[in-house]
Amino acid sequence: MCTVTFWPTNRGYRLGMNRDEQRSRPLGLPPERFRLGATQVLHPRDPGGGTWISVNDQGVAFALINWYSVSAPPPEALASRGEIVLSLRDSRSALDSDRRFNALPLAQFRPFRLVGFFGPEALIQEWQWNQMTANSVRHRWEPRQWISSGHDEPAAQGSRGAVFDRARLDPDAGGRAWFRRLHASHAPQQGAGSTCMHRPEAHTVSYTEIEATAARVLLRHLPHAPCHGWATAGVHLLPRQARDSSSAKSDESDAAPSLSK
Repeated sequence: MCTVTFWPTNRGYRLGMNRDEQRSRPLGLPPERFRLGATQVLHPRDPGGGTWISVNDQGVAFALINWYSVSAPPPEALASRGEIVLSLRDSRSALDSDRRFNALPLAQFRPFRLVGFFGPEALIQEWQWNQMTANSVRHRWEPRQWISSGHDEPAAQGSRGAVFDRARLDPDAGGRAWFRRLHASHAPQQGAGSTCMHRPEAHTVSYTEIEATAARVLLRHLPHAPCHGWATAGVHLLPRQARDSSSAKSDESDAAPSLSK
């Protein structure tokens, strides 16, 4: 259960994500910096080690949301969807990510939607798994939102989407204050349909914000619902690493496998 908001900027992009969870679920751990070969990555973690959002020093970010509107029985071999972002978190391009996604044991996962934001390519790519087939969709580099809800997903998408559409008209749309205002919003009323979500058995447990520019990547993480204020937000910084031209040429010369699982 999550809300993900994306907005391109003159220097890169801004990304915000509310994470909504059952009140009985353990809270996530604060973001850390990880080094995987030549690539550095920032992300928070579940106690079990997985994650729902990440960004690396190439300006490549991933956000994963559960896909509740897809009705499917549990897979026989159940794996945590938090492992999915871990498998792609140090990807340097959309083509590299395609290859890694196709190598995942998808049959072990419940339905999900994974969104990749590729700053160097000004490209958004979404992978969708409904427990039967995998699809890949490319989106324009423009403001967009993704919404999931375990309560009533179509209704939550309608109410939160309407709030997002109205907020897009604000004079400061896409700015840091705008993102925080939007993700702390209880409009149209506090409950299952509000962006900052509150219901008896589940609620928004954290907010993560990513700002990627040509010079640096900033990740801010709030370990509670954004409506409770910003004083405890942690800030994490990565200098941007220049993309290696030889690896970029290699990515472009190898055709990505089709998603036909």
